[in-house]
Amino acid sequence: MPDQDYVNQLADQLQHRHPDLVSAENDLAIHRHRLALVVRFIHNEAIAHDIRAGLARDLHLPEPSR
Repeated sequence: MPDQDYVNQLADQLQHRHPDLVSAENDLAIHRHRLALVVRFIHNEAIAHDIRAGLARDLHLPEPSR
């Protein structure tokens, strides 16, 4: 495993040299989380199939099988 001090040092360098990249990564993490919530909703069989299928179609995601 890498030395934690070394990892922290690299993280600090990244934050100072490329704050826009760090910001973009944070935004991407938020969007991934939201997409995961939508996918869970689409595959939740307790919700009517037509609603889930319509949402999947609208978002250009794979439709639920059941």
